[in-house]
Amino acid sequence: MRQIKIYIFIFLFFLNSQSFANENKVGSNYIEQFATAFLTEKFPSSEEEKVLISVSSLDPRIEIKSCDLPLVANIPENMGARNVNIKISCDDTAPWKIYLSAKVQITKAVLVAISTINRGDTLNEDNVALNFLPVNQLRGNKLDDPTLVFGAKAKKRIAKGRAISKSSFCLICKGDFVTIIAASDSFNIKTQGMALSSGNVNDQIRVRNTRSNKIISPRVKNAQQVIINL
Repeated sequence: MRQIKIYIFIFLFFLNSQSFANENKVGSNYIEQFATAFLTEKFPSSEEEKVLISVSSLDPRIEIKSCDLPLVANIPENMGARNVNIKISCDDTAPWKIYLSAKVQITKAVLVAISTINRGDTLNEDNVALNFLPVNQLRGNKLDDPTLVFGAKAKKRIAKGRAISKSSFCLICKGDFVTIIAASDSFNIKTQGMALSSGNVNDQIRVRNTRSNKIISPRVKNAQQVIINL
């Protein structure tokens, strides 16, 4: 009986020793979560932009010492980089530091072709939608307002998954018949015309008045109308 009690005591002592040792260790999972939380605060998401963060895993064989002070994280290199190195450090009486690599991908909401759009096709909700794309893949000013695009015609082939840019479509295209609105503070006059050049909202294009045969330079109002202020 005495021998059994001794075995139980040794077993409990061993368990308590292991628990105490674990409580004083900073595990790799904690370090990775700490780094992720740090990056999430540094690169917050918004309605217009989403941030995807991926922190590399630490080698589980690495033994990390305990730290009596709060851990400190910083990025010694360029904050705007896609691949970053995070330094996690402990500044207590037995200081230490460890580095983790991470990927920070910033995506932006833009209008994207959800199916292949051929030249002359009309852009609408069946082939264009708002999706998030990595900002490092975007070139020039990309659009995020469907009202500026729907009803327009593709000037060239737009591959599936590609962002929509103003150069890839025309709200009014050369050869289209349009309604000309001559507007002043007191009256509006409407007549018909034919576009001699292409353009999008607020672009100034050349239009021939089909009644007078006069060439004017109104601005694009929408997919069917141009306006000139008197």
